[in-house]
Amino acid sequence: RDPRWAIAYKFSPSTVQTRLLEIGINVGRTGTLNPYAVLDPVEVGGVTVSMATLHNEEDIHRKDLRVGDMVVVQRAGDVIPQVVAPVTDLRTGAEAPFRMPETCPVCGSPIVRAAGEVAVRCPNRECPARVIEGLKHFVSRSAMDIEGVGDKLILKLFERRMVREPADLYHLCRDALLTLEGFKDKA
Repeated sequence: RDPRWAIAYKFSPSTVQTRLLEIGINVGRTGTLNPYAVLDPVEVGGVTVSMATLHNEEDIHRKDLRVGDMVVVQRAGDVIPQVVAPVTDLRTGAEAPFRMPETCPVCGSPIVRAAGEVAVRCPNRECPARVIEGLKHFVSRSAMDIEGVGDKLILKLFERRMVREPADLYHLCRDALLTLEGFKDKA
């Protein structure tokens, strides 16, 4: 399977420059606030990239990324878009340094940072973003693997107040599902 004499060559990833338009925040199922880059769309390795992960606030400050910067973008492992660095020579002075919000962008709760941790969290267990992300995880392949229940359906069920916690999924009835767009009576 893996002959000892074989050598694997890896080509360096292609990089391009584009403008960092905005730094957005996602709230994960554990409450972690995760920054992401909104980019001026650019083609990298045959794929159009308009968003990229920024990992955390510490990584943004280490790279000295600012909103409005021209940045170097590549696809890590030729898959995941990432912002490598700013092009500081092209700065005009209008670029704005990033600051993590002091409140959750979804529910408005004050954020917390545990001592010695990089992660910033929303402590509100009832935060709609945390609940939705938790439901998405519950039905995912790596958890309960519930077929036919994806991100869009979870969002619809949550918006209609039909599901608030995982147990609610098991109490849904046929008639309630038929009221949703995309479902029809097959009887």
